[in-house]
Amino acid sequence: MTCLMASAAFLSFGPVVAHAQVSSREGIALQDQIMELRQQLSQVQSSGASSSGSLPAPVAVGSQSGGANGDLVAQLLDRVNTLESQQRDMRGQLEELTNQLKEQNATLSKQMSDMQFAAQNGGGAAAAAASSSSSSKKEEPATSHATASSEAAQTPEAALKAGNAALLKHDYSAAQQSAQSAIAHGKGAVKIDGQYLLGQSLAGQKQYRDSTVAYYDAYKLSPKGAKAPYALLGVSSALLSLGNKKAACQALAKLKSEFPSPSERVAKSTAYFSKQGECS
Repeated sequence: MTCLMASAAFLSFGPVVAHAQVSSREGIALQDQIMELRQQLSQVQSSGASSSGSLPAPVAVGSQSGGANGDLVAQLLDRVNTLESQQRDMRGQLEELTNQLKEQNATLSKQMSDMQFAAQNGGGAAAAAASSSSSSKKEEPATSHATASSEAAQTPEAALKAGNAALLKHDYSAAQQSAQSAIAHGKGAVKIDGQYLLGQSLAGQKQYRDSTVAYYDAYKLSPKGAKAPYALLGVSSALLSLGNKKAACQALAKLKSEFPSPSERVAKSTAYFSKQGECS
């Protein structure tokens, strides 16, 4: 993944770097022209000074030689001024392109660092990310949080019960807190159900990426358990919400392969999601 991103970054920045290099070469050529003109101007001035003792005026009256030198000096001065102006403009463009390239490189580096961090931490960071994301949202009514917290503080079973009750009321933030409590303190089926509840509560908050990870973690806790097919359905549903039909179909294929004789409810849900994902 990192290599693909680096390649994409190189292709996207290629025109900018090429443009900067072209501008640099043109700037050097322009500077060479200016130096050459300055030398010509110096020669003309020296020639005028040696012949008359002083630099002739741009337009001399009564002297054909002085008038020719004056016209040439004026032309060279105009040319030098024009080229110097072009050089300043090109230098400004080159600096602007350089700054753009630095900003794009900084953005790419940050994106690559974020993705590497996510890849290294995997699903273990899902609960913390979900908690951090939910804390930035508008706070729910204090009464529902207080009720869920008081029940969750008793036992993991009580936390799971409170979380499911909050889920039915569409109080997804409270359901998430109860689910995390059940996962942290529960064991066996309670821990698995808590992980599944976490996937549901995150999906209810439209945090589909974290929901996908939570559902898959529920499946991994018990790949052959009662919650496993429902967890894979949750993975497929969250991936469809993200627009990733290919991965959603892969989750459904895994479900069909590992549970060839599912319950009627699971079979109907599988058929529905297969249609949504246009699975073959």
